[in-house]
Amino acid sequence: MPQQPALAREFVMRFTSTPRGARLARRLVSHRLDDWGYPYDSDANTTLTLIAAELAANAVRHGHVPGRDFHLRLAATPYALRIEVGDTRGDRCPASDSPASPPADAEAGRGLLLVAHLADRWGVMSRAAAPGKCVWAVLGTGSAGAPPVPPAEEPATQA
Repeated sequence: MPQQPALAREFVMRFTSTPRGARLARRLVSHRLDDWGYPYDSDANTTLTLIAAELAANAVRHGHVPGRDFHLRLAATPYALRIEVGDTRGDRCPASDSPASPPADAEAGRGLLLVAHLADRWGVMSRAAAPGKCVWAVLGTGSAGAPPVPPAEEPATQA
């Protein structure tokens, strides 16, 4: 009898578009990954927590609309971890091909470079049921030859 694939795990939450909300998002991603069997000191937990911190900080800094929250979705399958951070500001959308390097003396502007380096894949998409954008990143966790995990057609971080 064929073995049934393990069900995906999912965590979805809205956060206030403030530095405190971004910090809480990062901490909850790390805790949830630990609960799902990716210990705090594992490569998967530390890497995805760092990606979550960058995406949440960007949502607060560049995607903030007064009175609007940002949304985070974390999903785990046997082969990959996926994070999505959505905000309601669609006019400030990063290029999803290759982020530009800031000047060497710049104090900011390296967050998406870090995400692009750490994630197996990442991108940006419009939110289908709400204004704004969703930045997503995928980190593979399965064995070599595992089937690839395609990006979602639309973000799950609606509302």
